[in-house]
Amino acid sequence: MNPLKRYTIAGVLFTLTVGTLLHFTYEWSGCNVLVSIVSAVNESVWEHMKLIFFPILFCSFYLNRKLKKDYPCISSALNFSILLGTLLIPVIFYTYSGILGYNTLVLDIGTFFISVLAAFYAVYKLALSCQLQRFRIPLGLAVILLAVCFTVFTFAPPSGGIFTDPT
Repeated sequence: MNPLKRYTIAGVLFTLTVGTLLHFTYEWSGCNVLVSIVSAVNESVWEHMKLIFFPILFCSFYLNRKLKKDYPCISSALNFSILLGTLLIPVIFYTYSGILGYNTLVLDIGTFFISVLAAFYAVYKLALSCQLQRFRIPLGLAVILLAVCFTVFTFAPPSGGIFTDPT
């Protein structure tokens, strides 16, 4: 098995595991302010987007360092996949819940699982094809901007929509 495939599978497992744990770490930490930046602090869709964003971001630091020599387009692939996986969470959630008229835990978990798989499938394909290499800088800036938004909106979320805690 080539290194990219092996590390992609490891990235999927890492993200699924850490993302699942991040659903609970804020409460487990006694509502620690620093933990709140990367963990879901409520049940809003926005907070659940963190559960994929931060694990893939952390994983990408490692994967980029390990694979950059053999796969020079890994940075752009990882940045795109962070954005793709994160944005799939609300797209899939609002699509299925709009069709059904309600949401369920099973489909919410499936949404997370599909988003993680899609993100790492994109990493694998784009690292090999280099199709997004010319967008490396804008993709990186978009990831940074989204990280800033997650931090700011944890403490001062806009009202309504994706930021609303349904509980």
